[in-house]
Amino acid sequence: MYRRFLLMISLLIVFSLMLGACGGAATPAAPAAQAPAAETPAAEAPVAAAPAADAGAASLQYWLWDSAQLPAYQACVDAFTAQNPNISVKITQFGWGDYWSGIQNGMIAGNAPDVFTNHLAQYPEFASKNQLVDIQPYIVRDNVDMGVYLKGLADLWGRDGKQYGLPKDWDTVAIVYNQDMLDAAGVTVDEVNNATWNPEDGGTFGELIAKLTLDANGKNALDPAFDKTKVVQYGFVPDGPADTWGQTGWSWLAATTGWRHVNEIWATAYNYDDPRLSATMQWMADMMASGKMMPLELVSSLGGSAAFTAGKGALHPQGSWMIGFFAQNSPFPFGFARLPQGPEGRRSMFNGLADSIWVGTKYPEASWQLVKFLASPECANIVGDAGVVFPAQQSGVDRAIAAYKAKNLDVSAFTDQATEPDGTFLFPVTDNAPEINALVGPVMQSILLGQAKAADVLPPTNEQINALFK
Repeated sequence: MYRRFLLMISLLIVFSLMLGACGGAATPAAPAAQAPAAETPAAEAPVAAAPAADAGAASLQYWLWDSAQLPAYQACVDAFTAQNPNISVKITQFGWGDYWSGIQNGMIAGNAPDVFTNHLAQYPEFASKNQLVDIQPYIVRDNVDMGVYLKGLADLWGRDGKQYGLPKDWDTVAIVYNQDMLDAAGVTVDEVNNATWNPEDGGTFGELIAKLTLDANGKNALDPAFDKTKVVQYGFVPDGPADTWGQTGWSWLAATTGWRHVNEIWATAYNYDDPRLSATMQWMADMMASGKMMPLELVSSLGGSAAFTAGKGALHPQGSWMIGFFAQNSPFPFGFARLPQGPEGRRSMFNGLADSIWVGTKYPEASWQLVKFLASPECANIVGDAGVVFPAQQSGVDRAIAAYKAKNLDVSAFTDQATEPDGTFLFPVTDNAPEINALVGPVMQSILLGQAKAADVLPPTNEQINALFK
């Protein structure tokens, strides 16, 4: 599979979202060669000159939310401070919810971290409020080679000639499976890898889910005698199914119908009123009601991945950043399978993180030097060797694949998805993300709880969303 990946990874996929088409793809470059330069946004005005490089003595605060990545980035920080003994860096890790409230409250109180890991759903709001440092002048001053990043990743963090972060990593989504449950049901990994899906009857993917669902009497959901009130094993454990963006929850299903959140990057209109999205969400709601898919109440209380590793279900969608979690927490044999193929192929959201600098930092130069190092090939290689995520630079990707292989983990379901033509689409980067989240989250919840029909509530919600841009 690794040789196959080396061949496939050489196919660069054009970001059609960047070109204004509906949907898009982003792909790692060829392992044997440097990735083509990612285009930096064209400046609408001359780039302001950055100060002369002089970090001086500084004590920096650096925040991140992923505990799995903490050791790798601590190693990067140790390497950085060894090269810059006049700069000290303290890393702090918070859980997702506390992390963002801490960032926002810190910006208001004037004590936010100097540098922090940023997310595409968050940074547009920070940038619009002038809470992030535009690092484009520093990039120009230090002649940073943006060509070291996998094609398209840097573009996600720029707008109107300004740049708010340097890429750290990328991710795709795959299906995690419980090998023991597959074996007991007589389901092969090949069947999962080749499953098809549609929102009308669920295709073979829906059939596999039903076959892998068991009640207290040992009946699967294909048996007329199946009792949906006494499910002891779910065929499918969703992840964040009521999430606004549905990265691991539902977007990989809806996108196989040709649906996209938006038609281009920085769009001013969303497509939550599309019947294809309504059909997808209604299928999930109906599967939950039938007992074949873990219901929202249980997923919300247990956590999707925690429920899966606790043996509550056979199949579970999750992102590549969670590979290490399953390796450490699954008490049963597991593996990663391809997403099901829908009417228009397989589709995974393509996302990437970056580090940003708070505009209120007392040490802008030292913060820039840290951001630049954390996005350097040296740090990418350290992170790659740790085998926790796929770094934004090809050398780090190669090392990550080798690290996973050394742990007997086949991660080709993620890498094949990234290299498949039209296999990915971009996270919707737009303004008004907090307001959109406040509107969509409760509606998705009402659909999955069976309190409303998707076709009735999504179109009016979309009207409210699009009104935000007017």
